Amino acid sequence: MAVVAQLLKHKPDIIYCVDPEAPVLEAIRLMAEHGVGALLVMQGQRLVGVVSERDYARKVILKGRSSSETSVRQIMSSPVLTVRPDQSVRECMQIVNDKRVRHLPVVEGERVVGVLSIGDLVRAVLEEQQKTIEELELYIRS
Repeated sequence: MAVVAQLLKHKPDIIYCVDPEAPVLEAIRLMAEHGVGALLVMQGQRLVGVVSERDYARKVILKGRSSSETSVRQIMSSPVLTVRPDQSVRECMQIVNDKRVRHLPVVEGERVVGVLSIGDLVRAVLEEQQKTIEELELYIRS
């Protein structure tokens, strides 16, 4: 089974983030601009939260709050569930399933080195399963 570091090699090195004091409207604009469903909330180099479209829908829209007057800090998910580069895809899938999250920041020491989405994890599992199927078919034919 693949590990997180292997998945990160196939992703761009870009980490999209927002300041916790930024208005939610800015976070939503950044998500739309970059085609992502969540942003890391960083205070300098320190990871303090994650803000997602789900947070926006549930904590701003449904509560009738103003996107321009509500800060990211007020709606972000914190504390943040993180994973290490040496963890397996299976462990990550277990976390997203058990904790019902869609994005996992990857942290090495104190430094954020990437972000995995549930889509990244599902893709890795499907690729692994396809490889196993092909190997079994080859074995059966020989």
